[in-house]
Amino acid sequence: MNEDLAQLHESEDVMISAIAQSMTVYGVTPSVGRIYGVLYFSFEPMTLDEIKDQVAMSKGSVSNGIRELMETEMVTKVWKKGERKDHFIAEKDFLRNFINFFVKTLRLERNLINKAIEQTEPTITEIANSSEDDEALRIANRDLELIQESKQYLDWLMRVANSMESGDIFEHLPKKKT
Repeated sequence: MNEDLAQLHESEDVMISAIAQSMTVYGVTPSVGRIYGVLYFSFEPMTLDEIKDQVAMSKGSVSNGIRELMETEMVTKVWKKGERKDHFIAEKDFLRNFINFFVKTLRLERNLINKAIEQTEPTITEIANSSEDDEALRIANRDLELIQESKQYLDWLMRVANSMESGDIFEHLPKKKT
């Protein structure tokens, strides 16, 4: 291999490592980040075996990593004419990846907190309306205020998620500085 190609491959390896490490911020393991990085720099769709050889992981681990990346729409399965094996490509738009991941995470947070509110609010309301214990009344009323604040936060959170998904957020925060 000539010197220029060797330097390019070395530079790509540095970038792949940086991508893998940066994805840990979002709860993605470095090994899954490496899979994404390899696909990101690939000119052609890759099979599981090709990815496995590049990242030095077992085929099962690569398969699990691909599944995780597909769930967040960072990787897509593509059909390649004349081939029976699945091939995969990376979404190369980091901003699109961020939005997909973040919206999914925000909706998960909302669902978890909403479920807790649905389970607890009726009980707390009942205590706030009927308890004769001053301490229980004080705590129940405070908890209802906190639940109201949580609902306001969740409403705002969904507006942010919807704005990101629709692209309306870019009216306030353009993708590129003009």
